[in-house]
Amino acid sequence: MPFEYATVLTGGIATGKSTVAKIFKEYGFEIIDADKIAHEMLDLHHEEIAKLFGSAYVDNEKVIRKKLGALIFADENEKKRLEALLHPLIFKEIKRQSLVLDEKEAPYLVDIPLFFETKRYPIEESIVVYVPRDLQLERLMKRDTSTQEEAKGRIDAQLPIEKKKQEATYVIDNQGDLKMLQYECDRVKEEIIKNYRKEL
Repeated sequence: MPFEYATVLTGGIATGKSTVAKIFKEYGFEIIDADKIAHEMLDLHHEEIAKLFGSAYVDNEKVIRKKLGALIFADENEKKRLEALLHPLIFKEIKRQSLVLDEKEAPYLVDIPLFFETKRYPIEESIVVYVPRDLQLERLMKRDTSTQEEAKGRIDAQLPIEKKKQEATYVIDNQGDLKMLQYECDRVKEEIIKNYRKEL
């Protein structure tokens, strides 16, 4: 059975999930990265992308992600067409990698940005990296040098961060500095290991 030792790592855009992933890697946790797999699947299936959206979205057997991203962000129907192709492929690869990691009988993370939105993955435990929406908006505008309207649009395309926080098994609060984030990660890491040992 896949995902036996898995905990999902998720959050909202610009909440600091990538930094948390790096910290957990330093602890020795293995991480399955859904975004990385999605990028690999896009390029592997560039011919299908060209058929679906046109050859203008592919260059030298690589999908032009920024261009495709702009298209699907502006058009819900195009987004659904892309998801219909990609989501089963991503799920299959994440499941394959999880079965390999489960054989090691040690906890690992599956980094899935839209875990609560897709409801596709039968993983019971989750970590949400949390900041309040106003701080999320501020950080996203600074990170991507985007307007407030653009940043709000991207945040609103996801489930509200407060809702994700309620659904989470573990919450890592990232409102402070890096030292505070390290403390939060240490706390959650110890809880995961303690719960894992209980099940042995």
